[in-house]
Parts: sequence; structure tokens; C-alpha cells
Amino acid sequence: MLTPSSIPPFDVLVIGAGHAGIEAALAACRLGGRVGLLTHNLDTIGQMSCNPAIGGLAKGHIVREIDALGGEMGINTDATAIQFRMLNANKGPSVRAPRAQCDKLAYRNRMKWVLERCEGLQLLQGDATDFICEEQRVIGVRSSWGQEFRAQRIVLCAGTFMKGLLHIGHTNLPGGRLGCSGSQLSEALAGLGFPIERFKTGTSPRLKGSSIDFSVCELQPGDTPPPLFSFISEGMLSRQSEPACSLNFFADSGFDLEQLPCAITYTNERTHEIIRENLHQSPLYGGVIEGTGPRYCPSIEDKVVRFAEKLRHQLFLEPEGRSTDEYYINGLSTSLPYEVQCDIVHSIAGLEKAEIIRPGYAVEYDFVPPTELQASLETKRIKGLYFAGQINGTSGYEEAAAQGLLAGANAMLSIKGEPPLVLGREEAYIGVMIDDLVTKGTDEPYRMFTSRAEMRLLLRQDNADMRLSARAAEIGLIDAQRAAAAQEKAEAIAEAIAYCRRTRLAGGVTIDLWLRRPGNEWCELDAEHRERWSAELWEQIATDIVFAGHIERMRTQADRMLRQEEKRIPDDLDYDAIPALKTEARQRLGKVRPQTLGQAGRIPGITPADIALLLVWLKRRTREEQRI
Repeated sequence: MLTPSSIPPFDVLVIGAGHAGIEAALAACRLGGRVGLLTHNLDTIGQMSCNPAIGGLAKGHIVREIDALGGEMGINTDATAIQFRMLNANKGPSVRAPRAQCDKLAYRNRMKWVLERCEGLQLLQGDATDFICEEQRVIGVRSSWGQEFRAQRIVLCAGTFMKGLLHIGHTNLPGGRLGCSGSQLSEALAGLGFPIERFKTGTSPRLKGSSIDFSVCELQPGDTPPPLFSFISEGMLSRQSEPACSLNFFADSGFDLEQLPCAITYTNERTHEIIRENLHQSPLYGGVIEGTGPRYCPSIEDKVVRFAEKLRHQLFLEPEGRSTDEYYINGLSTSLPYEVQCDIVHSIAGLEKAEIIRPGYAVEYDFVPPTELQASLETKRIKGLYFAGQINGTSGYEEAAAQGLLAGANAMLSIKGEPPLVLGREEAYIGVMIDDLVTKGTDEPYRMFTSRAEMRLLLRQDNADMRLSARAAEIGLIDAQRAAAAQEKAEAIAEAIAYCRRTRLAGGVTIDLWLRRPGNEWCELDAEHRERWSAELWEQIATDIVFAGHIERMRTQADRMLRQEEKRIPDDLDYDAIPALKTEARQRLGKVRPQTLGQAGRIPGITPADIALLLVWLKRRTREEQRI
């Protein structure tokens, strides 16, 4: 048996086994790397510290993109979910998104099972405390036990653990989540020159399900058939090949487990009165917490103060698994004292006698401004060091997993001497997110929304496989069979659209024109036409037909954006040598050091006039180099 000191150097060492670390390690392994995954506790791999749900608005798009790139999050969700829903099903196709409530324990256990069976991956337990660097390049880390782990590339996925501080009322204790200690890496990063800033997030109380009166709540069942996340889930795994913690994958019978319902209740004026009376005990309003919190996932204290005109706020009672009676109150994130939390809960319909199993709390943590990163997620200051997840100022399992996948893949591609996988804003929500982070930075925990994507009608959750599978296969993240399946799907849709454009119905109108008329839906067509393709495929076909004009305009816009992205900016460009540029523009460009003209134009404070000057300077430099 190898001791840590005798372990040969890794190609890639991943620090942290949350959602970012998992995808980073698996992606590096898929590309042939020898990978180490170092975590403070192997029993909490893939732990869902907040609500055990995956997906949602825009986040569901990201999970399907992760799946198209060969990631594990979608498959693991499909295998362990207890309820599936398609959000915004009655709205436009660009904002529809899958969401699943997972069995928290099953999700964690199955993900550990996947990692343990991954060829080339070694799991390690320990706390990283310092980096080993030579000439501005990282070559390893030291642990709290004095061990040294060497690697050619390191991916840091520290989550909320860097100087993590938990708050319940005016009581606080160190930790990245309740029951877990924090990380000492903030000092190490500061010693390397990285700026360190502070964010906060929070979570809700957990209740004993048998103490809830569901008769006065609105039940919310799952969708049938369930909207799965992975493009390869159905029939992929057999009962024998999966661990006991996998709930849903049965190759012969499909999804034969009944979905568990969630429930809806509401706060009321009494609830709000209790909160207002106790704001002085909130660490946020008492000035105890320094970090900025997520604007779009506020605490119940924030909601009551910021939306004082609202008489009630919606709350979702969501089960945490089949093997537990624990329920999560989605929408009641709080860090008020335990006694106050009890009063708040008992003021809500259906929760008058509810028992709090775990209190809600806030967690304050360090992060590094993401403008410190290149688009590959490698840091600009230290070569070979990559950041992914909440260390980059993001919020959410899905955002973290996407960053982890790209950071792990790019770490291995760098070792191979191949160009990094950088997704454009016109290619993926993941591309939008990473470009936002490294170009604009963030002054609050970054969360993905469909509104952030200029090309959202092109970036639908149902076509992620057709958008990204070829890229993934090209570098080795997925096999040729998966890429071929996506290509076949694209060809089938193109064939169907052509068929609709030439085939006339009884009234003499072609199918595509009939579908474009308000009120006409594919389900109203005769059986002969409906049965040519599956219902799921027809939904994409109908979308491409009905929104053909919008899609074409977006593709034209995407082509224009791509031309800007193809105009590269040399890494060594001296912005101070461009005399016509304003001082502010020089400073902003010098800080971000954009890689393309398109990225430069998205830097806050950079004007079209600045871009025009930069373009002239680049053309002049090119002419001078050609003369030489």
C-alpha cells in the first residue's frame, strides 16, 4: 500500500470533492490523466449542503450542457431523483428548464461510487493548507498532516470552506457548512498575491415531515413522464450494474418508483411581524456578517425588509429523500436565533406543530475575484493553478459543476499541449457564465439566469447535445457513439422540418405554415403525421419551425459575435503604449487582459470608441510584424 509521501506525482490534483471537484476529477480522468482528489472527508463527497435539488431556471440548461460534455451531474440526478418537473412548461421554449428534487443521501453515495470506480482516479482524505510553487508555477500542495502531494496541474474547488464562518443569531463558529471545519487556504492564496474578498450565503431550517400538517398545504406532484437531465439516461444502466442507492435506473421497466410530492405554503403577517421584531438579532442586520449575499436567493429577513408591501411569501416543503423524514423549507433561508426560527416556523400554516431538526444558518466565506482567471479558468498569477466553483464568486451546485468540468478538462489539455476548451457565449450557458466571470467579475454571488444569454433561443435545454457533443468528442470527453447519436438527432430534426415544409394537410396548407398559426399545436394533427417522430423530438421540430425567423436572426448575430471573438489580442500587448486610449480604459484592459476583441468590448467601462482605437492599433501592429 502506498503512503501519501510515496505516491507518484499526479497529472492533476483536485482539491475539494463538492460538485466542482467531482466534475473536475472525472473530466481529467476521461482525458487520460492520473488524477488525485483530495478532500477533508470522503464521506461527504457530493454533499448537498443546501436544498437537495438540481436544475431550475437556466441551471437546468447548464446541467444538460454538463451532460452533453460528458459530465456526471445529469446522470446522477436521474438515478437518484425523487421528483421531476419541467419549469415554465407553458412559456416560451428558451426559458423552459428541468428541475429535480434528489434523495440527498442517495445522490452523495452514488457519486462516491462513481468516483471509486473511475480508472486513473485516486481518492485522498486530508486538508490542504499550502501550495508548493516554483517560479510562479504550482507543483503541489501540503496537508495539515505534513504530507506533500505533487502534481503538474492543480484545480482548487474550495466551496464555502475558505475561512468559512457559520452564523446562527449572534453565535458563530468556523466551518464551511454545519458540522464541517473550514479551510486554511485563504492565507496561502493571499501569500501568492491573490486578492481575497468575502461573500455569504444561507440555508433554511429542516423539519420532521411527520410533524407537518400537509392537509392545509397545496400538494405539488412531479411531471409524468419525468423530464430527464441526461441525454443517455433511459435504458443505460441495469439493476445489477447500479448500487443500491440508485433509485430510478431500471433498464427493463424504466422509472417504476413513484415520485414524491412537494407542498406549498405561505408566510403571513404574523410571520413578518416576528421577523421585524427580531431583526436586531440577525447577524446580517446587526453588522456581524461582512460578506455580500445572493440578491436572487435572499434570506427571509431580506424579503420582509426589501418587499415590505408583500403580505406573504411562497414556501416549498421539499422532501430530502426516501429514507428520511426530513423536509427542506425552500424560501425560508435565515440566520436568526434558533428560538426565533421556531416562532417563525410555527406561525406558518401547516407548520404550527412542526419540529425543527436542523436550524437554518448563514455561512460567510472567502473568494477570489474571477477577473484573476483566464477563460480556461487557469489563474493569471500562478501557472498550472485552476479555480472552479464558489471560490470564483458563484452560487449554486450547477454553476460549480460546470466550472469544475472545464477546469479539469483544461488542466489535462494543457499537459497534453492542446488548446483549452473555451465555450463561446453563442455556444453555451457555460460559455456565458465563464465569460461574465472572467471579463466583468462579480460583486455578489453569481447565479445564472436565462436573461444573461443573448442567444437564449439558440441555447435551449433540449438541444445541448447537438450544440456541444461534437466539441466534447473532439477532445475526448465523450465517445464517438454519443457524438454520432447527437448528429443523428440533428439530421432527424432537419429531415422533419424539410418534410413539414413540403407536406400539405387536407386544407392545402403545408405543415410548417399550419404550425405557425396561433392556437395550432402538433398534438392536434392526425395520427399518421404525429407518429412519424417521437413527441420529444417533435417539440424541438415545432420550436425550430415556429421560431424560425427569430432563430435565423440570432444565428446572424452569433456569427457577428464570433467574428469579433476570432480577432485575438496578443498576451503581451502593452496598453500603456496606445496613447489615444483613456487612462481608465488602459487600466481596465490591463487588469482583465482580454484574449479577444469581443471580450474586450464586454469589459465594464470599455466603450465602442476604445474598441475602435484598439482595432486600429492591432492592425498597425500586424502590418509592422509582416514588414519584419
